[in-house]
This record gives sequence, structure tokens and C-alpha cells, in this order.
Amino acid sequence: MTAALTADGLHTYYGKSHILHGVSLEVAEGRITALLGRNGAGKTTTLRTLVGLTPARQGRVTIFGADTTRWPTFQIAASGVGYVPEGRRIFANLSVEENLKVPLERGGPWTIARIYALFPRLAERKFSRGRLLSGGEQEMLSIARALLLNPRLLILDEPSQGLAPLIVREVFRVVSQMRDEGISVLLVEQNARMSLEIADYAYVLDDGGIVYSGDAGALAADESRVRALTGASAEQ
Repeated sequence: MTAALTADGLHTYYGKSHILHGVSLEVAEGRITALLGRNGAGKTTTLRTLVGLTPARQGRVTIFGADTTRWPTFQIAASGVGYVPEGRRIFANLSVEENLKVPLERGGPWTIARIYALFPRLAERKFSRGRLLSGGEQEMLSIARALLLNPRLLILDEPSQGLAPLIVREVFRVVSQMRDEGISVLLVEQNARMSLEIADYAYVLDDGGIVYSGDAGALAADESRVRALTGASAEQ
């Protein structure tokens, strides 16, 4: 199967602090790949390295066949990568509709009208300022902005963080739908159960290194291993 993204031997530092120790992973085209791990394992740093925000000192990143290791973030985004960072990062003083008009238009199936069909709640709140939205609505808006770039690869950092269980289920439904649309997805999550439920393949990161890689369903079926690797449960 063709890879949308490949990382090979990434070593990333913050100053003198060595955070990633030879991280290698692959995101298959048209599949959901989950990257799991405990707090502080290096998950967000991995994503920041992949999208050029915190470049690796060693290693290589390849996206859709191009070596993007030294590319600036805007160039990576322009190649067809949508990034939804932890913490949502929406514009608090802009309305929903104004937030959706911020991304540069890229040709493709995702338009504001289609976003409103996918997220009816955003349509209802389109004139509300970002700061007045609930956490779930802000997360939907953050994902929506990334989709308006019409990405071939969508990278999400902790989309369920701080959300009510019912909203979490809705967010994961949307992520699963992205695969049906042919979008490749790299999903970083602490919610191991929900992630493994929708993912095709899984990696587990611990202390800056990959300690597990394999079929997501097989990992989900081994509850004791999930607990040991992620400190979380794969059960309801």
C-alpha cells in the first residue's frame, strides 16, 4: 500500500532536551493511523516535526513522495496537509463564518456549504464569535478549517481532549468519515479505546521512541497490552 507520509529515524530537540529518539512511522494512503501514548511521551512533538514547526535535527520526512524534511510549514500545508493542533487555536473574536473564510481556498470538494452539512451545529452558530462556542463546537470548527484546505492528509492532535463523551463520539464519527472520503489520517490521541475502534494501524510512543506498531484491531483486543503501553483502557 502506498504511503501518504513516512518518517524515518527522527531525532528532535527543544534546546538541549532530546525529545524524539529515532521515531519512524508510516501513514498509509486512505487509512487512519493512530499514534497513542501517555502524557509527555512525545506525541505532539512528533506532529510538530512532521509539519515543520519543530524540525528534526536528524531523520527524514517524506509526504506524498517528496522529501519535506526541511520544508517550511506553509509549503507542507500547500502540498495537501491539513493540521488540527491541540488546543483548537481558532480566532476567538471572529464569527464561525469568518473563521471558515480564513484558510486560502484550494480546489476540491470541501466548501463552506459542505462543512455546514457535515457540522449542522456550526451552521446554527455561524454568526457566533469563536469565544462563545463550546469546546465541542470549537473542535468542529478547527477540523472544518483544515478540511477547507481540501487536504489529502489530515493530522489531528488530541481532538477529543476535554470534550463530553457524546461530542467525542461525534468527532470520531467525522474522523472516520474522512477515510471514507479518501483522506489519509494521522490521529494523535490519549483516548485509546475510541482511537483503536476507528484506526486501521496503530503506533505507541513512549519516552520519545516507538514501542509498538501493528494492526489497530489486534491491539484493541489485547486489553492488558493497551494498559501497559498507554496507561489507558481499550474498553468502554
